[in-house]
Amino acid sequence: MTHATPPIELTGTAEHFAGHSVALGNDFIEALHAVCPTDVSIETTADVSRDWWPMSMHWALAGEVPRRAGAVVRPASTAQVSDVARLCNTAKVPLTVAGGRSGVCGASVPVFGGVLLDITAMQGIVSVDDVSGVVHVLPGTFGPDLENELRSHHALTVGHFPQSFDIATVGGWVACRGAGQYSTRYGTIEDMVAGLEVVLADGRVITTGGSPAAAMGPDLTQLFLGSEGTMGIITQVSLRAHPVPPEGRRTAYAFATFEDGLEACRQIIRRGATPAVLRLYDAAESARGQGGDGTQNMLLVLDEGDPAIIDAVMTVVDDVACAFAASNLGSSLVDGWMHHRNDTSALQALTRKGFVVDTLEIAAPWSKLGDIFNAVRAAMLAVPHARAATCHLSHSYLDGACLYFTFAATPPPHEVEATYVALWDAGQRAVLAHGGNLSHHHGIGINRGRFMAEALGPAHDVLVALKHTLDPNGILNPTKLALPSPFGPSPWPTA
Repeated sequence: MTHATPPIELTGTAEHFAGHSVALGNDFIEALHAVCPTDVSIETTADVSRDWWPMSMHWALAGEVPRRAGAVVRPASTAQVSDVARLCNTAKVPLTVAGGRSGVCGASVPVFGGVLLDITAMQGIVSVDDVSGVVHVLPGTFGPDLENELRSHHALTVGHFPQSFDIATVGGWVACRGAGQYSTRYGTIEDMVAGLEVVLADGRVITTGGSPAAAMGPDLTQLFLGSEGTMGIITQVSLRAHPVPPEGRRTAYAFATFEDGLEACRQIIRRGATPAVLRLYDAAESARGQGGDGTQNMLLVLDEGDPAIIDAVMTVVDDVACAFAASNLGSSLVDGWMHHRNDTSALQALTRKGFVVDTLEIAAPWSKLGDIFNAVRAAMLAVPHARAATCHLSHSYLDGACLYFTFAATPPPHEVEATYVALWDAGQRAVLAHGGNLSHHHGIGINRGRFMAEALGPAHDVLVALKHTLDPNGILNPTKLALPSPFGPSPWPTA
């Protein structure tokens, strides 16, 4: 069985967050053992109570986790998940779901203690409809295990390859509304999900979707996609799969400016070409990771599928690139990217050296991207101790794209947390002020909660109403998505 990957060494088990934590009595623990006899732990809870949130990595090196769960439960079936939810709902105990814990915003941190439901014991493919290309899979299944079995036994691929592919679970993909690096060809996770099985806060089990399309009122599947465990617990996922592509092709180009590259990507997509990978790096990121000279803005292109479709796509790409006088660099840069694209070792190394490092990914219409590119970098670099703010485009759509910013600072040790908050405030508010959204695929978690009401406006009240209807006792992953909690306010900055 594949297990979660710790983000960085944990040197102690103290709690960083102050405030209310729900204690679990002996009677409640005994009841947990009764409904989930397979695995309940009250001793080894610290490591399971954290994810890859970069701020919490600094705390880990100082011997702290954000908050420890009172108990960790590892159910083996939907029935056991239902029983645990019903027990927590009756006792009004917080219940936080965690999978591979690869999230970078603190979404699986049990803010008020209580029960952490580790879904990773529920692994494997349930069934595959080879004719329709639909795979039914358990939520604790890790990406490599899913893809290896689909390819070797069914000649199918889901096509979802996020940077966290090796350490993330299917349930996490869905709960945090993830996007893979091949999204321009295959779509993001919401395009791949055909249906869900979900356990509600009171233990009821429901199913959503299940057909290629429907006109049966609002799509309830979308209600749980991206809900980060606040609306229900995903216990089975139906995914649309594609035949394994028979051919692939790669190439790269160098553009004089990032803005030229943006316009080229827009024209490529608007002409109907959708290469699986269309990644544009600014000059700084091109120099750091793609061998650029500090003036070139590199575009990496990869496509796979039917040879006739690839021919057409790559012809459009080359036509557009040539119109901007971009230099064709061949395939070696893409080959190199394929080898190191999921390497996160630099994050841990820099964190150990005291650097503040994180990423901010957003989506916006094509008409807004140039302004956002310039405004966010300027805002972040104006923060005291900031060292770098760079950008690449990683996911493209007919109407816009995702910009992915990487930033770093070197504050003195006593200013690490304040600098981290200041960088996020500067960058995220610059995005919102210039027409971008709050998040493209990393979600909200703890870190982005303070921006939710600002980003959604009155629509956030609708989200609050949905939460109250589905989870009136507020037990599911409290405070995430900036939803009101009966256990208290978020312990992370709220303004």
